[in-house]
Amino acid sequence: MPTFFPELDLENFEYDNSAEACYVGDIVAFGTIFLSIFYSLVFAFGLVGNLLVVLALTNSRKPKSITDIYLLNLALSDLLFVATLPFWTHYVISEEGLHHAVCKLTTAFFFIGFFGGIFFITVISIDRYLAIVLAANSMNNRTVQHGVTISLGVWAAAILVAAPQFMFTKRKENECLGDYPEVLQEIWPVLRNTEANVLGFVLPLLIMSFCYFRIIQTLFSCKNQKKAKAIRLILLVVIMFFLFWTPYNVMIFLETLKFYNFFPSCDTKRDLRLALSVTETVAFSHCCLNPLIYAFAGQKFRRYLSYLYRKCLSVLCGRPVHVTFSPSESQRSRQGSILSSFTHYTSEGEGSLLL
Repeated sequence: MPTFFPELDLENFEYDNSAEACYVGDIVAFGTIFLSIFYSLVFAFGLVGNLLVVLALTNSRKPKSITDIYLLNLALSDLLFVATLPFWTHYVISEEGLHHAVCKLTTAFFFIGFFGGIFFITVISIDRYLAIVLAANSMNNRTVQHGVTISLGVWAAAILVAAPQFMFTKRKENECLGDYPEVLQEIWPVLRNTEANVLGFVLPLLIMSFCYFRIIQTLFSCKNQKKAKAIRLILLVVIMFFLFWTPYNVMIFLETLKFYNFFPSCDTKRDLRLALSVTETVAFSHCCLNPLIYAFAGQKFRRYLSYLYRKCLSVLCGRPVHVTFSPSESQRSRQGSILSSFTHYTSEGEGSLLL
């Protein structure tokens, strides 16, 4: 299962040092139903939303910007992430589990997509900081070529950071779990959880908070009437990231403390097990919001959705309907006037202060 401690997922008992058994079978049964349903929903919405982002970016006739490159890679990371959820759903409900190769690859793709998505969210925050706060100094550096190079670096970093999460994963007795060497059995799970907390949450949150705080400071000095909408969108990005990921990372930290017997009570262990299942699904559903927060807030994506709607309407109605994915002359004129007032804060012609 997609958790940072899979070796506990399908067991019906947990044991402390005194060999006292704590029954968690009912929690496991609830998690089997709850997780399978929720993973299916996250897969459906995440697949559709992120595919729309990819299609909009690849079908756009406008020249690509560095922001487009980051949004495309964010969508690809989320697609890689949600593509593993059907396999985890099968793993949850099936007694046979996953084949060894499928177990290894699914876990690898899951964590690469997991860290890749968070890293690209962080890179987008830094890019917005450069475009708005340091617009004059960053103009020559924010090119498509730089975006491609940085994106390749982010993917390499995601693979490197994800490696400790899946390198020891294998199928063992129909379970997909971490089978650590004896010398690493006590320390490796702790290191995995610590890495997830620090590199997957704390550091990205600090970077995002700093970047968007400085952006808001800059926008407050701007007399443009659109700044209120941009500030609301910025706050939405940070608040959603905090609300969706904080509970799950708190649970990862508490699970780390369990390795040191901080929670000897069976009731506490049961509560932590249940809370982990719930917060995990909440955190994973954030990939469904990324297209709404980062992409569909822009005019390009709203135009593409309108284009798809008109195209579907023409097919359903059986009569020709004018379908185009390029803005009309009046739209271009209207957008041009808007873009001209934003150019001081963004070093490229984009229709949103944030995106």
